[in-house]
Amino acid sequence: MEAILNFINDTGFVLFLQAGGWKNLVMLCIACFLLYLGIGKKFEPLLMVTIAFGMLMTNLPGAGMFHEILFAGGHIHWDLMGGAPITQEFLNEMAALGVSESVLSSVTVGQSISTGLIDILYLGVKLGIYPCLIFMGVGAMTDFGPLIANPKSLLLGAAAQVGIFLTFAGCRLMGFTGAEAGSIGIIGGADGPTAIFVTAMLAPALLGPIAVAAYSYMALVPVIQPPIMKLLTTEKERQIVMKPLREVSKKEKIIFPIVVTIFVALLVPSAGPLIACLMLGNLFRECGVTERLSKTVQNELINIVTIFLGVSVGATATGATFLSFQTIKIMVMGIVAFGCGTAGGVLLAKFMNLFLKEKINPLIGSAGVSAVPMAARVSQKVGQEANPGNFLLMHAMGPNVAGVIGSAIAAGVLISLFG
Repeated sequence: MEAILNFINDTGFVLFLQAGGWKNLVMLCIACFLLYLGIGKKFEPLLMVTIAFGMLMTNLPGAGMFHEILFAGGHIHWDLMGGAPITQEFLNEMAALGVSESVLSSVTVGQSISTGLIDILYLGVKLGIYPCLIFMGVGAMTDFGPLIANPKSLLLGAAAQVGIFLTFAGCRLMGFTGAEAGSIGIIGGADGPTAIFVTAMLAPALLGPIAVAAYSYMALVPVIQPPIMKLLTTEKERQIVMKPLREVSKKEKIIFPIVVTIFVALLVPSAGPLIACLMLGNLFRECGVTERLSKTVQNELINIVTIFLGVSVGATATGATFLSFQTIKIMVMGIVAFGCGTAGGVLLAKFMNLFLKEKINPLIGSAGVSAVPMAARVSQKVGQEANPGNFLLMHAMGPNVAGVIGSAIAAGVLISLFG
């Protein structure tokens, strides 16, 4: 009978009844809702499904797949992963660093932690490996030709990053630290891997809600952007027809990733890992002698890393950290960042038209957020609503891919300031 009672007490059903167990139950419901959005509504399914399932896994009481204490205070505690017991001095040190009481109370003095599956997978996030590898895949799938053909679009991509810094300022006024504000602001770049890269470095405790916000808003680009674009432009501006882009030579496409890597890494060294991987992937694509590597990076590598990244990031969204007023503020400021980024690109395009003989359709400025290629498609769709004969897709791809570079540079700046 004692053995049966011990078995029953160790089940997750009983653990739900203990203090804080209701939070795990709520998180399981949220995870199922996110799975519905990813599968039923096809909202960024490749990452939404994996993030949601990681959230589900980490909130199963007693499963022991992820232990927040191993990464408390923003550091990897290798000694604890090796089996060293928890000490009172360690708990006091973590409390002084501001680690939440719920995380500290999850362990006891003298306890040794058995490293879980997601603890191991999360190391790739914490060490900045997964986002960089995904950037390599993105680079291999990206054609920088439209940006090379129209260098002015680089300015539009840069202008769209204004959402990052405006949101950063707003978050500071709301009481977030500089590191936390930078992590929330990077949502405005509409670049999930970059948001994860920055947050893992600066504010790992916020990784769960920031990742969910970043990918949710990326999926909602066709809903969020059009009202802002139409509000800031006139019907006549939306009807502007742009001349076809010039053809870009193979030599230009090969030189471009090499030059960008050198320049950006020297300008913002903290952005070096992201930019180098992005441009290496693009060089695989364009050089013509590494076809096998290009196909591997575009398919097998990025797919494997997406699984590991999504599951491990979702696992950080535990009930103790996700269910808070702070999460609501992050979700609100995330959409503010997204809206400001969209507006920044459109407004700069309108400003540039004051000085250009060949006018730019301001709609392509909204593609400066780096949701590739969805934001460019939204520019095309809104443009064709105003003028059915207007084809803006390739023009919008210039600011769109420039936004990928711009968000990586913004990430490097934030890491340099607060890392």
